[in-house]
Amino acid sequence: MTNYTSDVDGAKALVEKYETLRKEIGKVIVGQHDIIHDTILSIFCQGHVLLVGVPGLAKTLLVNTIGKALGLSFSRIQFTPDLMPSDILGSHILETGPDGNRAMVFKPGPVFCNLLLADEINRASPKTQSALLEA
Repeated sequence: MTNYTSDVDGAKALVEKYETLRKEIGKVIVGQHDIIHDTILSIFCQGHVLLVGVPGLAKTLLVNTIGKALGLSFSRIQFTPDLMPSDILGSHILETGPDGNRAMVFKPGPVFCNLLLADEINRASPKTQSALLEA
């Protein structure tokens, strides 16, 4: 973490980082200036974004590009009616080690990442939506 001598210096550094990030994302996502601005702003504020639009507007590409530009891990969950909470959170699996011993090992689900794209969450059951909100 960088310490700045004043709030003004910190604000200037934030603007510089924002412009650099916006330019990098703009190399991949063309013509979506408002959504790029709003998404970056929400990440700076540690918030969430609800991306709504018809298929083909590069919503997934936007989130993936931001993740790559910031060096963050990215996961996408395609919600379907048959998706279970364990598909999101992960589960314990019985594994046999090289020495023949068995042990329960937790295999994390896609929710364990920095940026998560929950695609078509309205198609999932209330139980699965609740599991995502709890996570």
